[in-house]
Amino acid sequence: MSSTNQSPEYKKAQGRFLEAKTIEEKIDALEEMIRECPKHKSSEKMLANLTTRRKKLEQDIKKKKKSGKSSFKGIKKEDMQALIIGKTNSGKSMLLKTLTNATPLISNNKFTTKTSIIGMMPYLDTQIQLIEIPAIESEGFDKSLVHTADLVLILITNLEDLKYIQENLPSTNAKRIIVFNKSDLLSEQEKRKISATLQSKKYNYILISSIQEIEDNNLEELKKKIFDSFNILKVYTKEPGKEKSKKPMIMKPKSTVRDIAEKILKGLSKNVKETKIWGPSSKFGGQKVGLNHQLRNLDVVELKTK
Repeated sequence: MSSTNQSPEYKKAQGRFLEAKTIEEKIDALEEMIRECPKHKSSEKMLANLTTRRKKLEQDIKKKKKSGKSSFKGIKKEDMQALIIGKTNSGKSMLLKTLTNATPLISNNKFTTKTSIIGMMPYLDTQIQLIEIPAIESEGFDKSLVHTADLVLILITNLEDLKYIQENLPSTNAKRIIVFNKSDLLSEQEKRKISATLQSKKYNYILISSIQEIEDNNLEELKKKIFDSFNILKVYTKEPGKEKSKKPMIMKPKSTVRDIAEKILKGLSKNVKETKIWGPSSKFGGQKVGLNHQLRNLDVVELKTK
């Protein structure tokens, strides 16, 4: 690639291309070179070569994604799991750090996140597993996690990115929340226009700023939206003569006493001799029920074993 009569910006991008260590970094540099390349007849061949090279690298990424190789092995799925998905520099790492106990590397450089990063978000006595996946346009994007997730947070900073992500998102039954980040950079008029567009398409969406110091960043509302997306029961357990557990067990709708006993310990239901229930599913506090008794949200279950 000749750099004769090219702008300083082009030469700088060409230098980044030559020093790039990953496919994503090469594509990013090539895109800058294509933007800076003069658009006249004598440069048509150079521009065509740059475009061809970029397309070839994009195809290389697609081939690696289709191979089904995971960028991160052995993630244990918790009772409630949500994925943060977005393009590079959309603020995925900052959002994960703000909402959870995770400490991901945060940088203005593109494609900083190389592997999936896990954090736990506390909410209403529960812990929700949030996972930041490498950028959707990167080689490290882990589609295997998307297939099994309960919820997908699609993080965007402009409406054009939403279209790209939806077109490239693997098939999933997960619920979706469109999270428009960096709203602190928008005017009130821009916010209204974006909200109107997303609302017209009947998306479940929210505009946020992942920077904690900014007032009205909507982060608490986002947490509520995340929690409300899960169709679960919170069921507390207690030992005879003691207070109920501080943290609930997360159960699926229509779960029974047998289900909660088996979740505590496989085979435990065979040793249960008496069960008492307090809460919405009981006719009165301390009602004795059988193993097939169907639980409701916020029930308290006391199990006596043989």
